[in-house]
Amino acid sequence: MSGNRKRGRAKAKAACLICAAALAAAACGQKDGSINLITEEEENTRAVNMFSPMEKTEADTVNTARSATDKTVIMAEEQLGVRVSYVTYTAEDYQDKTYDDVALERARSNMDDLYLLNPDTIQILAEEGRLMDLSGLASAENLRDVVKTANVVDGKLVAIPQEVAAYGLFINKEMFDRYELELPNTPEEFLECCRVFKENGIETPVGANRWWLETFVLAQAYADLYNGGNTEAEIEALNSGESKYSDYMRPGFEFLQEMIDKGYIDAEKAYVSEAIEGEGADFLAQKTPIVMAYWGAANTDTAYGNPDFEMLVIGFPSSRGQMPVMPMTGLGVGAEAEHAQDAMRTLEVMTSDEALRVYAETNKVISPSKNVEVECIPALKPLNDRIQENVYVLGANAGMKMEQWGNTCLVVRQLLNGATVDECMAEFDRLQKESMGSGE
Repeated sequence: MSGNRKRGRAKAKAACLICAAALAAAACGQKDGSINLITEEEENTRAVNMFSPMEKTEADTVNTARSATDKTVIMAEEQLGVRVSYVTYTAEDYQDKTYDDVALERARSNMDDLYLLNPDTIQILAEEGRLMDLSGLASAENLRDVVKTANVVDGKLVAIPQEVAAYGLFINKEMFDRYELELPNTPEEFLECCRVFKENGIETPVGANRWWLETFVLAQAYADLYNGGNTEAEIEALNSGESKYSDYMRPGFEFLQEMIDKGYIDAEKAYVSEAIEGEGADFLAQKTPIVMAYWGAANTDTAYGNPDFEMLVIGFPSSRGQMPVMPMTGLGVGAEAEHAQDAMRTLEVMTSDEALRVYAETNKVISPSKNVEVECIPALKPLNDRIQENVYVLGANAGMKMEQWGNTCLVVRQLLNGATVDECMAEFDRLQKESMGSGE
């Protein structure tokens, strides 16, 4: 087993959560213990099961409030005559199994057909040969190069996203103006902004959670690698062991340690906080001027899409200025899925330009198709401007032997839990050796 597959993950207290999620999905529509009688028409309908963190209570329910993904699912159902059912799971706290843990277990057991996967999980399952090659789908021809870079493993396109995830810093512009602060470009400028906020009574200038602090590290680690014109050679040096990931990562970890030491982030709170839930209330209440989140969080009233102040989304501080970080989620089809062919056809419809245009217009996001463009909201313009200039760092790159997004997240959590920067760098050295097949 490779190092990527051996790396430690959060332990679960709720051992029956997967079963509970499946039972909950199966029980939809049943009340008072009544028997769910299946009609002949329903028996003849081809089924596709999709595992995701989203919820869809009944596969054939008409609901005008369905999410952007649901709209594309409806298109597939209508065009193909299939019925797409969701199985969902969301960790309730930091002691539960993560969504990634459960996705790996389900995919390895061939429990579903379609899976919505995070970048680290995509790479693990692809290396294990558990995902279908999607290169032959018509929609694959229209993908942006950045999507292929993230999701082509051993020459196979193993996942296709419905949006290009871009992470940035969500800024309360009014609080910056109040203290006459310019928006930061470099790590030094960012720390100076935090100092001013702290000295003016802002207890915790940066709201953080247990998942997304790696965005600071990745922005600083790879600003030059992805924007210096020597990307392929630098990645090859990392893959061969000629260069060390720890040398790239060290400045970002030292930056995080300084923020912890100076009280700019609350490490103990971040270690146990879920994304947005841990820091969202303080940001919206204007107690915390800075949080980190993904592009789509600016577009929804349930996250940061309707604040009572002027909000801007900018890139993370780096040597090359404000830097967007772009990991890549994606929908994959299980290689041994029970309904693999119908799942492939369903995914082809869901990722067609027609469907992706519906998705992008609903969620106002960057489309993975080079043929689909949607105007972003004003708050996202600073981040979008950098992306349109092709200035960004990839948070996931299938061409790197050592998986980036998940591994960096886990090592950052070690830092939050008291590990030294040197200990974190030693962990990256260990992971790099394992990725090259030279670990224990």
